[in-house]
Amino acid sequence: QVQLVESGGGLVQAGGSLRLSCAASGRTFSSYTMAWFRQAPGKEREFVAAIAWTGYYADSVKGRFTISRDNAKNTVWLQMSSLKPEDTAVYYCAAAVFLGPYYSDYQYNYWGQGTQVTVSS
Repeated sequence: QVQLVESGGGLVQAGGSLRLSCAASGRTFSSYTMAWFRQAPGKEREFVAAIAWTGYYADSVKGRFTISRDNAKNTVWLQMSSLKPEDTAVYYCAAAVFLGPYYSDYQYNYWGQGTQVTVSS
């Protein structure tokens, strides 16, 4: 069983930055694909970014968000810059037990509780 705990959400003005963190339990963190998804009110959950050997991004965040990981710390981060009001959502950390470019939420086995990000205009 893997537990994921997100932190770092909050309220920020448009154009600002936030860094989300996700701490994972377990001894095989390095073998997981880690990802961030988000869900805005009234919308379906959508892929934001993932990292296995390298990072993968949704087109809507490419060039503004950066995903990174430290396997020694069992932690993955999402650095968000040039934030827009449309980035407002609950952001979820997710883990897949195999390494790969996974973009769909059904490919992920474990989920965090989510952290709210609100971008004001």
